Amino acid sequence: MAQMATPGALRVASWHLAIYRRLWKTNLLSTFVQPMLYLLGLGVGVGSLVDRNTGATSSLGGVSYVAFVAPGLLITSAMSLGAGESMWPVMGGLKWHRSYHGIAATPLSARDIVLGHATWMAARCGLAAAAVASVLACFHHTRSWGLVPTVVVAMAVGVSFAMPIMAYSVNSEYDGAFAGIQRFVVIPLFLFGGAFYPITKLPTLVQWMAKAAPLWHGVVVARGFTTGHVDWRGVAGHMAYVLAWGVAGVFVATRRLRRKLYP
Repeated sequence: MAQMATPGALRVASWHLAIYRRLWKTNLLSTFVQPMLYLLGLGVGVGSLVDRNTGATSSLGGVSYVAFVAPGLLITSAMSLGAGESMWPVMGGLKWHRSYHGIAATPLSARDIVLGHATWMAARCGLAAAAVASVLACFHHTRSWGLVPTVVVAMAVGVSFAMPIMAYSVNSEYDGAFAGIQRFVVIPLFLFGGAFYPITKLPTLVQWMAKAAPLWHGVVVARGFTTGHVDWRGVAGHMAYVLAWGVAGVFVATRRLRRKLYP
């Protein structure tokens, strides 16, 4: 009776957790090592050159380059994780190992499957962001109380990418388009989404494209927390935009999954 009283989304999330337990060491290591290599290579290596420029600090809001880059790496890591886990794994659940069909044979609904995926993506992104934040807290230039709320922001950004991409993956017949999403959406946003330099240095059209995606909004909020320059009205607006992407993705993914699995 206690199991039946558990919300369906949590039961689906626990299924994801059971699978993750087999691979958690490799997955956690990969989501942790890559951002740290970027931080050491760009934040420390390139940052030492940037900080020598007397005008660079003012362009970065009065902080060192490594402090500027650190919150961006947290948020971009969540974006990459949420996007990647909503492509091939979702298609696999529908076409290859057909685990979603098995779930559909139970009393769980399409909404439970989608919300369970959203819950699991929030947990995965939060775990990865917390691992990176714990290391950043060990260094003087990146140590800040703002790392704690930045982990929450990373969770929201991860879900904001995961759910629209899940909606796309549900109706995909082949996985060839996923490489295109990585090359033409995820990687360009990673490079031009404000993680490594202010987007004001980019052409106006590229600035508007960056602002249209939820990544830049999450980076702005995270950087405000870690640098101590928090505009709470701005935080509310940016996070509302980020969450709107996640909610829209949940709505579309639920409709498409219901049509596919519950005819």
